[in-house]
Amino acid sequence: MAREKMSTKTKSENVKSFRAKALRILGLAFKIFLVVSFVWPIYFVVLYKFVPVYVTPLMVQRFFEGDEKSKWATKTWVSYDEISEQMPRAVISSEDNLFPKHSGFSFENIKKSIEDHQKGKRLRGGSTISQQCAKNVFLFHSRSFVRKAYEAYFTVLIELIWGKKRIMEVYLNVIETGPGVYGVEAASQKYFNIPASKLDKNQCALIAACLPNPRKYLIAKPSNYIKGRQVKIINLMPKMGKIELE
Repeated sequence: MAREKMSTKTKSENVKSFRAKALRILGLAFKIFLVVSFVWPIYFVVLYKFVPVYVTPLMVQRFFEGDEKSKWATKTWVSYDEISEQMPRAVISSEDNLFPKHSGFSFENIKKSIEDHQKGKRLRGGSTISQQCAKNVFLFHSRSFVRKAYEAYFTVLIELIWGKKRIMEVYLNVIETGPGVYGVEAASQKYFNIPASKLDKNQCALIAACLPNPRKYLIAKPSNYIKGRQVKIINLMPKMGKIELE
């Protein structure tokens, strides 16, 4: 009888010990998850506030997709001051007219996108330049909820840590501007044989017009649809007024 009690007690202690170890392991795993998911990204956001972004997840993704035209990246980093002042104006007019004012998310544009979709119009993207920049610099392109959640998190971080001018600088240096071409400097050199600082409003508007799908809409061979978008952007650019990014 005494032996049975001792055996039962020993089993109970073993179970408690196992549970304690399991809880410690789970606690450690949760801490690692928090660091990897939320703390580690802050390190990269702070780093990229000062360091040029030479390689992005999209470049890596394109390399493994098998398209030879997109496989090898052409990219040249330039500072914000080495880019034509018409280029930020063009992309703001085309992609995100509230960029200087919003805090990373344009709920007005999201609302308009939903309303247009309900009216039977083509569904527009509701992503801001900040969201696009966060996605391009830190994330692989996919349509999962987890990816969208991380996009929102990175958007908040870059708005808080980088500021608008740095966001625009990085955005204009990493955006896909053609098959295997990234950034407006590479696009300027490839398609116009000039540096980005020399781009005029027509060229800036053409680059901006192709951004929604730069592998389909080609700067070198603009379709009538793209030419129409280019004209609309040119007409919108003066209406933006003075743009000051900090």
